Amino acid sequence: MTSCSSWLDSFPPLRRLPAALQADLAAGSRVVELPAGSRIFGPGQGPENFLLVLDGVVRVSQVSEGGREIVLYRVAAGESCTLTTACLVGEEEYQADGVAETAVRAVAVPRRLFDAMIADSGEFRRFVFAAFGRRVTSLLRVIEDVAFARIEVRLAQRLLLLDDGTGRIAATHQELANELGSAREVVSRQLTEWQRRGLIRSQRGVVEIADRAAVARLASVT
Repeated sequence: MTSCSSWLDSFPPLRRLPAALQADLAAGSRVVELPAGSRIFGPGQGPENFLLVLDGVVRVSQVSEGGREIVLYRVAAGESCTLTTACLVGEEEYQADGVAETAVRAVAVPRRLFDAMIADSGEFRRFVFAAFGRRVTSLLRVIEDVAFARIEVRLAQRLLLLDDGTGRIAATHQELANELGSAREVVSRQLTEWQRRGLIRSQRGVVEIADRAAVARLASVT
């Protein structure tokens, strides 16, 4: 069990806060545990807490009116959710879904405390907005990829990114399409072609990289 203050060690910049502010932050926040599959937020909801992930992964995605989903980013241990930051600061409602992709342990900083820390601490502001800036840059790359990059390049890159070192990616064709903001039919067609060429092996719910060098060459094409 994480103590009321030891979680600060997972976010070194927060240990640079004055002792009094560290104490306020630790006392006013709570550690929450969420099972895999939990819906953390969704469109139309307003944020009640600023979340700092200690363990696990949160997937943030958006669904179009036609039902097509795209994964915008993931929040891993030691990170905060950029969309939550934007909604807290702008007093806006969420326009995307946040789901616990694995079991998640996180720190919930209540909105009132978050607002007070933003107002009172330059160090806390820098911590929050440095993370915000890094994520906005990555989101711009997502937009650029969806708009301009070829599907075979993006799919190869995604397979390599999702590979945990075993060469086996536990994902359906639909889930891979969601990762890329594409249609399942497009992804299935590309995977079928790669399987014919011996680059991958595909079965229900699993894609196995058979020729990593060839997939890496595809991923590096611009």
